[in-house]
Amino acid sequence: MVEDAREELLTVREVARRLRVDDTTVRRWIKSGALEAITLPHRGKRQAYRIKKSTLDQLLNSSVPIE
Repeated sequence: MVEDAREELLTVREVARRLRVDDTTVRRWIKSGALEAITLPHRGKRQAYRIKKSTLDQLLNSSVPIE
């Protein structure tokens, strides 16, 4: 449990840049359930999310494409 609290969290933009896709694509994956994310309190025009680095690493190491 302590490890979870210290895990690095990435923004939608950071994930998009690492995957070389648009921010909107990452948001679509989150909304469809294809990418697990933490939902933050809504404060601006768009809903804010954070993605665990381990979740992104699992995605990059999997052979299943996201749709």
